[in-house]
Amino acid sequence: MPKLSSPVAARKPYFATHHNDRREDPYHWLRAPNWQEVMQQPETLDGEIRDYLEAENSFFEAEFGAPTADLQETIYREIRGRIKEDDSGIPSPDGPFAYNSRMLEGKQYPQVVRTPRDGGPETVLLDCNIEAGDGYFGFAGAEHDPSHRYLAWAADRAGSEYYDIVVRDLDTGTDSPEVIAETAGSYVWNNDSTAIFYTEYDDNHRPFRVREHRIGTPQESDRIVFEESDPGFFVGVGRTLSGKFIVVDAHDHQTSEVWLLDANGTGELRCVAPRVTEREYDVDEREGVLYIRTNADGAEDFKIVTAPADNPGPENWTDLVPHQQGVLILDTTVIKNHLLRLERFEGLPRIIVRDLRTSAEDSVGFDEEAYSLGMSVGYEFDTSTFRLTYSSPTTPSRTYDLDLETGERTLLKEQEVPSGHNPADYVTRRLFATAPDGEQVPVTVLYRQGTPLDGTAPALLYGYGAYGMSMPAAFSVSALSLVDRGFIHATAHIRGGMEKGYRWYAQGRREHKTNTFTDFIAAAEMLIAQGYTAKGRIVAQGGSAGGMLMGAVANMRPDLWGGILAQVPFVDVLNTMLDDTLPLTPPEWPEWGNPLLSAEDYRRIASYAPYEQVAAQDYPPIFALAGLTDPRVTYWEPAKWVAKLRATKTGAAPLYLKTNMGAGHGGASGRFDRIKETAMCYAFALDCVGLAQSTQSAQG
Repeated sequence: MPKLSSPVAARKPYFATHHNDRREDPYHWLRAPNWQEVMQQPETLDGEIRDYLEAENSFFEAEFGAPTADLQETIYREIRGRIKEDDSGIPSPDGPFAYNSRMLEGKQYPQVVRTPRDGGPETVLLDCNIEAGDGYFGFAGAEHDPSHRYLAWAADRAGSEYYDIVVRDLDTGTDSPEVIAETAGSYVWNNDSTAIFYTEYDDNHRPFRVREHRIGTPQESDRIVFEESDPGFFVGVGRTLSGKFIVVDAHDHQTSEVWLLDANGTGELRCVAPRVTEREYDVDEREGVLYIRTNADGAEDFKIVTAPADNPGPENWTDLVPHQQGVLILDTTVIKNHLLRLERFEGLPRIIVRDLRTSAEDSVGFDEEAYSLGMSVGYEFDTSTFRLTYSSPTTPSRTYDLDLETGERTLLKEQEVPSGHNPADYVTRRLFATAPDGEQVPVTVLYRQGTPLDGTAPALLYGYGAYGMSMPAAFSVSALSLVDRGFIHATAHIRGGMEKGYRWYAQGRREHKTNTFTDFIAAAEMLIAQGYTAKGRIVAQGGSAGGMLMGAVANMRPDLWGGILAQVPFVDVLNTMLDDTLPLTPPEWPEWGNPLLSAEDYRRIASYAPYEQVAAQDYPPIFALAGLTDPRVTYWEPAKWVAKLRATKTGAAPLYLKTNMGAGHGGASGRFDRIKETAMCYAFALDCVGLAQSTQSAQG
């Protein structure tokens, strides 16, 4: 059978001029003029664009998908075999009931269930497998009302992140016909179960408004509670655990503003503190006092202040937990007698428990070199128990309840790996790479005992580095399929995240963005220098903003990589930041800069934007994945990037684009379908280092 020719995208004349710079963009036509419509109705995509995307999909399937089908299936079965398919969560009590979710063997989606608080028969409140049908089903969760009579649940049927909210009567098990349509997915009940507060999008898919829906009334009569006029700010809605307030927050990546409304739905919204550029804060409440996590007054790594709820302005803020440089306060939760805060110190998480009656504090931490730690308190405010979850790259997740009055720690659940897992068979290390400016970049490494550390092992190096998001050193059943085949699995905790405090984030954004890329390259060079792997044996992986990282390092150091795996990659950075009609553009200007207004920002972004910097050079094998209805990284970004690479690059290394024609930013919606996507990516990684044919199953 003759070899299928790679698709060639048409070049069409298109020019744009900004700051006296005239640029040609011959693949601009891949951006559908009706992109908003396509997100909700994929069938409306222009035929020429669809033909190109489907040609790329056919090429991928012929050249890679079909030849590696057996390997993909093997990896899929391995990963699925490590998952307890009929798994259940841990019941969370609320009043007379305990709520939970469970997965059934062979099913893609969860069930929402409850039992009487003190035990008894389980009732299935919602079975997402029934609701999903055969199409895409993006479940946005379910919220029972305070009376326990109703369940509100939300789902996206296209991958476009438009969510319909449905109210189910738990006495009859039937859904009300009054669907709250096309919401932004954020919603809460009021205290007397008569209304739902929810967010909705503007015409450019930005959550900008909060409405109140009174149960039993038409959606078109829903009252506007809050509306944001600045397209750079997104709006969310929640409620304090105490049940006192509905919380409306408006924010971009560096500035926030919070408004409070009595959770009984009465009174008017009250602003806690008017927005001030680069001042962030969030709010919880206890006994008429607000507990506010904020970076105000130079508290770079955040502090906690208190203020009276009836007069919460900044002039009344009083330090409770002062700022401590290098100790990043990530999150706080207030319950009846305690303040819980999740911190990161020297790159590792810890939980600090403060008794609000005595001001005494205790710390909860673990001893491994690298680990992940999370906390939650469930539905109830009047409790002395909180739940923590711990894992590491070698240790499956463990969930504990900690009684804050007695200090007793109870192991509630340990993640089961049905096919077997012995942590002693694996090694986790925390290494450091020296960046060009001397900064020490943490790198978490996982490998199997006995893996040669002489430069012969292949490696997968993962990175993200944006928005202050830190990459957890957590257990992954998927990564074992590479590690068991002799891979070094490494995560580079590069600047742009907050692994080493807020400063780490600030040094990886705007004018410092290229630190993210050089940190990642330094991590690769360190792994080579220390004998973990070799040049040309490293497969780099990143998605979304991490996909921009992939495009940048492919341009900067193509010789380092055995392959590039770019999932929904944000690669057309300059054009996206110049297009203020796109959902994320105005809110993202604080992160990258505003090239519409600033010539300096324009030149800087153009200097590293992967699409702009594609060059006539040899590139490693590249696999890009996209989602047609993705509102975050639009499908045309990877499509344009691959088209330009095909027309420009030298050498014969494979280049693939696969667009999921029925999904968005998160890929496939079902858990098993997501595993298939992971298996496909891992097959690509194995193929890049010459192991696709020789390794068909994991080591013992």
